[in-house]
Amino acid sequence: MSVATTYRTCPRSGLQFEDQAEKLMKANAFVAVVWLLVGGILAIGVVLTRWPAVHWLEADTFYQVLTAHGLDMLIFWIIFFEIAVLYFCASTLLRCRIATPKIAWLAFVLMVVGSLLNNYAVFRGASSVMMTSYVPMMAEPNFYLGLIIFAVGALIGCFVFFGTLVVAKREKTYEGSVPLVTFGAITAAIIAVFTLLHGAVILIPTWLMSLGVVKSVDPLAYRTIWWALGHSSQQINVAAHISVWYLVAAVAFGAKPMSERVSRTAFLLYILFLQLASAHHLLADPGLSTAWKIVNTSYFMYFAVLASMLHGLTIPGAMEVAQRQKGYTKGLFEWLRKAPWSNPTFSGVFISIIGFGFLGGISGVMMGTEQLNMIIHNTIYVPGHFHATVVVGTTLTFMALTYYLIPVLFKREMIAPQLAKWQPYLFGLSMYFFCLVMMGAGTLGVSRRHWDMAFQGAALAYEWPGAAYLMMGLVGIGGLAAIVGGGIYIYVTVGSLLWGRKLESGSSSAKFTPVPRAAPTVAAQSYGSMGFAAPGTFVLAMVFLLSFVLYYFINWKYLSTLWGLS
Repeated sequence: MSVATTYRTCPRSGLQFEDQAEKLMKANAFVAVVWLLVGGILAIGVVLTRWPAVHWLEADTFYQVLTAHGLDMLIFWIIFFEIAVLYFCASTLLRCRIATPKIAWLAFVLMVVGSLLNNYAVFRGASSVMMTSYVPMMAEPNFYLGLIIFAVGALIGCFVFFGTLVVAKREKTYEGSVPLVTFGAITAAIIAVFTLLHGAVILIPTWLMSLGVVKSVDPLAYRTIWWALGHSSQQINVAAHISVWYLVAAVAFGAKPMSERVSRTAFLLYILFLQLASAHHLLADPGLSTAWKIVNTSYFMYFAVLASMLHGLTIPGAMEVAQRQKGYTKGLFEWLRKAPWSNPTFSGVFISIIGFGFLGGISGVMMGTEQLNMIIHNTIYVPGHFHATVVVGTTLTFMALTYYLIPVLFKREMIAPQLAKWQPYLFGLSMYFFCLVMMGAGTLGVSRRHWDMAFQGAALAYEWPGAAYLMMGLVGIGGLAAIVGGGIYIYVTVGSLLWGRKLESGSSSAKFTPVPRAAPTVAAQSYGSMGFAAPGTFVLAMVFLLSFVLYYFINWKYLSTLWGLS
């Protein structure tokens, strides 16, 4: 006998939550935060060991901690949260029931079991192969089995999301096209299916190899296919957190996209080209042709870069247009000065947008150039880059969204509002600093994968310049500050669920209210200046472009000093 579907209308947001979808969102988001907590605790060991003056953990413990930290943060925390976002974008934004709730709960259980099994294998020992887990270096069978089970669960969650879209269309819960935020979530889910399938394709034979069933797995084939999981998982994040940026622009400002057609086209470019960025991890591999490397990381990937630049222009632009319509029209940046900076949902997203673009975006395009990649390949510059994308971009965005969801989804009043107000600044700006000094140390050549940058006891010693040791010390300080910021987030969110005052749930009904057809978006040209609807955003975009050009050619100059001609 099926359970009757009920819809709760939130009195604070007007959103309608279907009962099963609401429970699934809560469960996935809560487990995500648990893995963030575990990964954050492990980060303490990583940071204090990388800090040369402290150098806390021994080598075997360091690699064990680093393996768990990478998987818990890059895979488990983020994908659990993304599944919650997918259900929100399908069921809540389209005001329909979740498709096959029992299967959705099966997906959740598989993800929990897989993540626990993988961590069990790592902490048991003999599986300190780091997140990349390159063959022929072998982990315990349960290490791979845990990842496979998790990937299957996440895949099922994606299919439940697609099924929910079908339910919404069939039951006519919305008119016209799906909302832009849901369209972005569809992009993320399509990329997720691509990503998780590649993970299964390469991890299943590797698991069989660890069991002794398969004799060998070709290392080059492993790396090529694995990076379609390892890097493309970040492309799920990009599509997901940009969808959240559009959502927050609407929530904080009532902003509408400057052009839905342009924004949807940018998401479509992500589907077609974004995964090609995986190739920039393979630029030093001798088994792949130069033509393949250049085509994938430049000519084709630039379409994905174009898409990111479009989002980077249209999202702040939509905020600016909405602010100018409210009367904040003085100069180029009154709209930005008068933004709700004390609202952690907005401040977290805006800090994320700037950091993701300037730090993650510029460094990523530079790394995608084959010649320049050789300067920083396998140096600590690489984690500096991906902390700018994964942490400043995705994690900070998801933190900001949580502050919105605590009263809306979890029906709790947020505790410690002053701490919540400052948390995005502490976490986000600490990560800015952390990424910059890490990339600086990487530019000087500090190793990415070795636990001891000094190589003490090595037969052939290398004396690093003092600046390298200074920067790695600053990495430690910035990392600890960011960990404190993450700890405040955990305290505020989990504390709000445990001790926050219960808020009114709102009315419940057996019927949904269909989403009305959206009015066409019209950019308010009269609110701009010099012919631009968003002149302040245009100036910021020009600053970004100038920064990118300067940094790009500085690296070519640096390369010329390393490759002397005679």
